[in-house]
Amino acid sequence: MERDKGTQAEYLKALAHPTRISILELLDKEGRCVTNIGQKLNLKQSNISQHLGILRSRGILSLRREGGLSIYCIKDTKALKILSLIRKS
Repeated sequence: MERDKGTQAEYLKALAHPTRISILELLDKEGRCVTNIGQKLNLKQSNISQHLGILRSRGILSLRREGGLSIYCIKDTKALKILSLIRKS
């Protein structure tokens, strides 16, 4: 089903932040927990959690539980394709 223009704009807005781009690049190959993402990007867990929430609310990321950890993974690979296209320009 085709997304309406408002939904498309919200999706693109979710990608339009340097931290969220960095998060997606980290999650490209494997899922990670908030703590790991924060350590890799040298950012506070609360900041990372806000960005993860935005990406998850737009359907870009999914969340699974492994023991006591919350692991974030890329759900919608179109986001990676969009970022790849932008890098090439």
